[in-house]
Amino acid sequence: MNNSVISVRNLTKRFGSFTAVDHISFDVSRGEIFGFLGANGAGKTTAMRMLCGLSQPSDGTGLVAGFDIAANPEMVKRNIGYMSQKFSLYEDLSVNDNLTLFATIYGMKNQEIKKRKAELYDFLEMTDIKNSLVRDIPIGWKQRLAFAAATIHNPKVVFLDEPTGGVDPITRRRFWELIYKVSSEGMTVFVTTHYLDEAEYCNRVSIMVDGRIKALDSPNELKLKYGVETMDAVFRKVAEGAQRSE
Repeated sequence: MNNSVISVRNLTKRFGSFTAVDHISFDVSRGEIFGFLGANGAGKTTAMRMLCGLSQPSDGTGLVAGFDIAANPEMVKRNIGYMSQKFSLYEDLSVNDNLTLFATIYGMKNQEIKKRKAELYDFLEMTDIKNSLVRDIPIGWKQRLAFAAATIHNPKVVFLDEPTGGVDPITRRRFWELIYKVSSEGMTVFVTTHYLDEAEYCNRVSIMVDGRIKALDSPNELKLKYGVETMDAVFRKVAEGAQRSE
């Protein structure tokens, strides 16, 4: 794909004699919502760590946001966003101070920070709570703030690692509306989730089993291929016979 934001070829990670990620290959386009699924022990967390520049591959190649994950991991980190289920926020700081801190970490200048914060407050409808302490705001707002902190520097791609874990269904749905918004504006979203219904919202989904990608296509095509009606059923069919678990 010419407009690939992520391009991976035979990416492999070994720990001694154990191969956690076994020669995986795929591309992710600009503005795509790409679901990265796998059972416990499948290797998806290890793969994501390599894509984020946090772990060196043992073999294969990967380009993320135009940078080689092995040769330029620091540039990869500066050009992506990352959000996890744990919401890496500072509870004793205000919403505004959290955003300022994360923007500074990304090397943004004061004028740029001010402009970008104003855009995010408007976009996320957070203006009224910008001076509230993080510990005092509801979990749905914390989720939005964590997303804002991960994307304040306008990265080409944002990695969301089970971002809706532990939140209620309505909050989950609202968060996916936010994902659609940023995707429509050209940001690539790479998301892991253990909620199989959320896989239905992705443009394409890959399913890892025992370190390898066993299925990769749109949700509709995968359901047609396996003759089932839900992504949960697809996952069960693809993952049956898996050897590894945590």
